Amino acid sequence: MITRTLFGTDGVRGVANDGLTPELALALGRALGARLGGRPRVLVGRDTRLSGLMLEGALAAGLASAGADVVLGGVLPTPAVAELVVETGAQAGVVISASHNPFPDNGIKLFGGDGFKLPDADEAAIEREMGIDGPRPTGAAIGRVERWPEASDRYLDHLLARTSPDLSGLSLALDCAHGATFAVAPEALRRLGARCEVMGDAPDGVNINAGCGSTDLGPLRRMVVEGGHDLGLAFDGDGDRVLAVDGAGRPVDGDQILAICALWMRDRGLLDGDAVVTTTMTNLGFRKAMAGAGIEVRWTDVGDRYVLEEMRRGGYVLGGEQSGHLINLRHGPTGDGLAAGLALLQALADRGEPLAEAAAVVVRLPQKLVNVRVEDRSALAEAQAVWQAVADAEAALGEDGRVVLRPSGTEALVRVMVEAPTDADCDRWCATIAAVVESSLGSPGGR
Repeated sequence: MITRTLFGTDGVRGVANDGLTPELALALGRALGARLGGRPRVLVGRDTRLSGLMLEGALAAGLASAGADVVLGGVLPTPAVAELVVETGAQAGVVISASHNPFPDNGIKLFGGDGFKLPDADEAAIEREMGIDGPRPTGAAIGRVERWPEASDRYLDHLLARTSPDLSGLSLALDCAHGATFAVAPEALRRLGARCEVMGDAPDGVNINAGCGSTDLGPLRRMVVEGGHDLGLAFDGDGDRVLAVDGAGRPVDGDQILAICALWMRDRGLLDGDAVVTTTMTNLGFRKAMAGAGIEVRWTDVGDRYVLEEMRRGGYVLGGEQSGHLINLRHGPTGDGLAAGLALLQALADRGEPLAEAAAVVVRLPQKLVNVRVEDRSALAEAQAVWQAVADAEAALGEDGRVVLRPSGTEALVRVMVEAPTDADCDRWCATIAAVVESSLGSPGGR
């Protein structure tokens, strides 16, 4: 069994300068450099958080002290680092970002030279290396640190070389979450001929994800309706997710975007295995839509890491999450919000239909998610009363609904998700199961 205490499902995360300190970033940089060995080259990108520059400096110092040459790409979407690692022949990539998390948080994500996130075993080895004070090179053996101001432009060129729909005459609203896509996303869509009204494109270091972006579609929905736009796209802080809004201001989630792209790829012979990979949180309406189209749905645990693992294991090229984290291995090795947005626009242009019509292929079942705070989330597996309550709900719902119960990967929470024919059914069964979770596992602070 692989043991990791520092890394979660998406790198290291914590409150910047508290749990995630410069000292930790320094040690992680040294450990990564030592683990790579020789004179490795490491590309580093970050989002727009105030703490990003602080952590970037500490991480770069750690890498250089282990003999690694460091290339600082500045503000870059996460998928840009994953792609440019491969292009530049770097041995690793690092993204300093907490993605969609609030501004005080930050994170460090590691990528291999192939552009894929490091597997669990490699992260565990780096954790072990952090406890070793290895050799320190001196003189010319110390690593160099240089800046690469053209990195964002290079990513954009690659992106548009792969997907370049003609967007002439299309009116778009964009919300860049004051994050890593604030410059590159509007530039990409304008180059393709779209007329863009943009919000969330004035980062000040503290406003990332604050009442904007994919975590809060309200402002974008208003912009679409008031501006008379055809549709809107919303990215998260590090640019690996995208959600959409149709012309009437209705949200279009990752399940619906994934369905549209899957059908478009299948019709063009691009969907290897006629299958798509999703997580257990994906709405049953998506599964029914894919079944009706003859597309197999493969399920994984929640987390893009697990989606990607199943895609690579089975030879599938398309997967994603309801949150808007979509992975198309024909376009790159990790989730890419801007690439997914371009693929969605390409599909709509080829089909000649508005987003609302295309998204209607997924008839969503009512879904409710409740987070229950508990004393010990690891005790869930043995909580017989909880699983009996789940069994009772599943028996009552039959094929018209389902229950997903799982512990949080990072917090003392148990997540209860119910899909059912009506909102009332969702509310009733969520409340019933959550009450049993509280009574069985204890709740130190309520929900």
